[in-house]
Amino acid sequence: MSSLDDTLTPSDITREIRDFDRRQERRRRVVPRAALVGLLAGLVASAFRLTLEWLDRARDSLFRAAHGMPRPWGLLLVLAVCGAAAGAALWLVRRFAPETSGSGIPHLKAVLHRLRGMRWRRVLLVKFASGTLGIGAGLALGREGPTVQMGGAVGQMVSRWVRGNARERHILIAAGAGAGLAAAFNAPLAGVIFVLEELRRDFAPGALTGAFMASVTADVVVRLLMGQSPVFHVSSPPVPPLNTLPLFLILGVVTGLLGVVFNRTLLGSLRLFERTSRWPFGLPAALVGVAVAVVGWFAPEALGGGGPLVQDTLSGRIGLRALSVFLLLRFAMTMASYGTGTAGGIFAPLLVLGAQTGLLVGLLGQPIFPSAAGFGTSFAVVGMAALFTSIVRAPLTGIVLILEMTSS
Repeated sequence: MSSLDDTLTPSDITREIRDFDRRQERRRRVVPRAALVGLLAGLVASAFRLTLEWLDRARDSLFRAAHGMPRPWGLLLVLAVCGAAAGAALWLVRRFAPETSGSGIPHLKAVLHRLRGMRWRRVLLVKFASGTLGIGAGLALGREGPTVQMGGAVGQMVSRWVRGNARERHILIAAGAGAGLAAAFNAPLAGVIFVLEELRRDFAPGALTGAFMASVTADVVVRLLMGQSPVFHVSSPPVPPLNTLPLFLILGVVTGLLGVVFNRTLLGSLRLFERTSRWPFGLPAALVGVAVAVVGWFAPEALGGGGPLVQDTLSGRIGLRALSVFLLLRFAMTMASYGTGTAGGIFAPLLVLGAQTGLLVGLLGQPIFPSAAGFGTSFAVVGMAALFTSIVRAPLTGIVLILEMTSS
């Protein structure tokens, strides 16, 4: 039997109704604003992707033309172009917006925790320009991190256009970041989970509603403009037999260790390149751009985000020896490229490494687990999710992201 103290008074009921009305009013404000954020973030992501695809084709054409020129003029031409573009990318970051260095996701987290401000105009312009120059030059970086930060800048922009408090402004910034991830990967659910699991680390109703609306809207915009095909085309293989589970467990251990090595090496690369902060005119990135051009002279498919490499790995069109070489090469290129501080993310590079590691473990384990033969695609897909989880520490995002990216 309830005591008198547990009885609701009219003032308690009034307060509950007032709180409910306040939450509903906040939701009514967030939904259309988050949809607008998603629309604009989708447009920015599409423009960024189209620009990078055009630059990838231009770079491939440059390398083909250079191979037809008398030596050494062809090689010198690609060295000069890639070096100059990478150097310009770093110069833009250092000169106008240092917060756009790298993926920009740590900066977004600092903004959401009220530790940093957001200069959305500079972030949008510098991130777009530096990202296209650096990735277009062939640096082993991804477009996904920049798209996430630009999405957050779009959220800040919209929050300045409309009236709202600080909490609603941060909801829109986080929603824009999720929309950026959704637009970059054609993965709206992963965008929502990324906001909740990685950026905000809470499941507040306003954050969930804003992230969902922005991510879905951005995904629809990108699919209308870029097509509805998944990022990677995977023919659905049969389910691996249960006796291959120990090999998948080994793959989890390997990717976990590789994730530790990746993060520690990346931090070491950043510390190393910090010593070059006084070098003029983006020289550190220019030198890395020259080195990347040398790699591209012999293996142009190794440059940039590495999408073709992932597709070849998922399709099993790469041999064991080439797989090992590309794994080591891409690891070194990613460390050097990200360490320079130009605008570019690590999501795409780590997916390359994850797919190659998964396929490598699957191939090497076949003598011990013969039933694993023919399931290379499964090992590659699981390797991507496992390495993403190991490096980013966001297991739900990693699993959902890979499922949506591969439609598998």
